[in-house]
Amino acid sequence: MIDLALDIVSWFLLCGGAVFVVIGGIGALRLPDFYTRLHAASLTETMATIMIFIGMILQAGFTLAALKLGAIMLFLLLTGPTASYALANAALQAGMRPTATQRENDTP
Repeated sequence: MIDLALDIVSWFLLCGGAVFVVIGGIGALRLPDFYTRLHAASLTETMATIMIFIGMILQAGFTLAALKLGAIMLFLLLTGPTASYALANAALQAGMRPTATQRENDTP
């Protein structure tokens, strides 16, 4: 019974992570400028990484493989946001400024 519950939870997490990857891919293609695309990609990377790796850890059971998956997840969660920050900072230093858009009813 516990195995069935672990399988259900892990597959829910794996499918949820896949949904976040697809939504992030659509956002990276459809959003208007560099910074919004970068934001969509970095948020998707973080959330999808957490969900997919926890799902894989539950599928692997509590073994050495789960420990290795946890170490890889920790590495990705530390390097992903750092790389996104470095990319955004490099773009800003190169002169690429974020575009400011206002709605019609917003006051300046």
